[in-house]
Amino acid sequence: MFRSVPPSRTFLRLPLLQLLLLLVQAVGRGLGRASPAGGPLEDVVIERYHIPRTCPREVQMGDFVRYHYNGTFEDGKKFDSSYDRSTLVAIVVGVGRLITGMDRGLMGMCVNERRRLIVPPHLGYGSIGVAGLIPPDATLYFDVVLLDVWNKADTVQVSTLLHPAHCPRTVQDSDFVRYHYNGTLLDGTAFDTSYSRGGTYDTYIGSGWLIKGMDQGLLGMCPGERRKIIIPPFLAYGEKGYGTVIPPQASLVFHVLLIDVHNPKDTVQLETLELPPGCVRRAVAGDFMRYHYNGSLMDGTLFDSSYSRNHTYNTYVGRGYIIPGMDQGLQGACMGERRRITIPPHLAYGENGTGDKIPGSAVLIFDVHVIDFHNPEDPVEIKILSRPPETCNETAKSGDYVRYHYNCSLLDGTKLFSSHDYGDPQEATLGANKVIEGLDTGLQGMCVGERRQLVVPPHLAHGESGARGVPGSAVLLFEVELVSREEGLPTGYLFVWHEDPPVNLFEGLDLNKDGEVPPEEFSAFIKAQVSEGKGRLMPGQDPEKTIADMFQNQDRNQDGKITVEELKLKSDEDQERVHEEL
Repeated sequence: MFRSVPPSRTFLRLPLLQLLLLLVQAVGRGLGRASPAGGPLEDVVIERYHIPRTCPREVQMGDFVRYHYNGTFEDGKKFDSSYDRSTLVAIVVGVGRLITGMDRGLMGMCVNERRRLIVPPHLGYGSIGVAGLIPPDATLYFDVVLLDVWNKADTVQVSTLLHPAHCPRTVQDSDFVRYHYNGTLLDGTAFDTSYSRGGTYDTYIGSGWLIKGMDQGLLGMCPGERRKIIIPPFLAYGEKGYGTVIPPQASLVFHVLLIDVHNPKDTVQLETLELPPGCVRRAVAGDFMRYHYNGSLMDGTLFDSSYSRNHTYNTYVGRGYIIPGMDQGLQGACMGERRRITIPPHLAYGENGTGDKIPGSAVLIFDVHVIDFHNPEDPVEIKILSRPPETCNETAKSGDYVRYHYNCSLLDGTKLFSSHDYGDPQEATLGANKVIEGLDTGLQGMCVGERRQLVVPPHLAHGESGARGVPGSAVLLFEVELVSREEGLPTGYLFVWHEDPPVNLFEGLDLNKDGEVPPEEFSAFIKAQVSEGKGRLMPGQDPEKTIADMFQNQDRNQDGKITVEELKLKSDEDQERVHEEL
């Protein structure tokens, strides 16, 4: 099949138009040895008995081809076969290295096309033949399948099969990439795939770690993009091939899916997705933050989500409790903000990854919704929404009994509680540990009819544990309106006089003048003092219970009546206690 000396007349010298005419004439003359007139064949007869559906390129003069063949005589006797040698023919066509008939018969072939060629003697081995193999004036029959074709002028061919809608960045020289691939020869024979190994192929671009053609073919790719990359052998494994899977001079085809890309010099990338109006405070290092997130790889694969646990992620910012990239990415955020944080692996989980969901050298993307944040040093934030038009000379203070309406919510707007749901105002004595500390503080200093907005940090609310309906470490937002206030009593007092008490208090209590005061007389006397404005009971308590407690305090021997010896004012008791201590 191979010529040992240059032919006197080669196909390389035929103009292309003349070639096509000769091929058409040859096909028209059929497959016999003779022409319709019974004479010898003038040209190669070509039968294309298998034509692939797609043919991206056809063999032209000067192309390098790789093909298999069986060579027989007219009677079917085989004289040569590349299959028997288990070696493809790899050669340049149209430059006289093949018999002229084979040179002509290969022209215009597609990869995976099968042809039957009938080569007359003058286009084969002529009147001389090949001693011991091909007799003189032999017509040769070849069954040929083309497996590869390329040219020294070829470059890497890149076809985009799928382009993602969003492309945050493209591959550049010195980037580190993670990608999946299927590798085949040009005829479709698979030689390697990353999918069978259960992991991506990870490498640097432009650093000599890849074959040159793959280095070039990956440039400009977006994460999530799919490409078909065809690489000529001189940009792949060249004349030596690679092991037993890639033959010498083989063109390679890679179907590539880029998973992610980063550069060792990359920093955290921030993208604001939604910024609430009126952002007056941004998170700083040392703040404690509650946020929701979806965490995904660069190709969109979800690896974690706080939403799936129906619970925010709660942590300090800038103190090393989370990966460095997230620590950086959360700073500067506003309450209610939604932002996308893209973290390169050297600021995430590095080369080793973590668990079975975050592979080594993975870029992480977090879509974050900041619910709230606070600082352990934060006080209650008070904003006056409205004041009554009339002058306010007295405001609520510790010890006062107050009635107020309120709406309580989280900072993201989630409603928690409202006094309006119960129809009546909430009641409390300020400073008596009846409400959370932050609300107690926020109510003090209010005028009746005033409305306020209170932002209460968790350490002045329900703390890390939260309460029924209140998440742990939650900042609370109150809108409060003071409905009424009553001046409270000094600590430890259940009743105070508005003026000096009667000179002989026991005689006033002893209504029937029998020398002892039962509960009925005690209660009637106290109620009369309140009714006449001479004194007042502790506000916010059941008057009957308060009076019963007062009687219990005075009935020192617990015999159900008070005598003159037992009766003492609290002020007198306090004075006696001071003297005893002295």
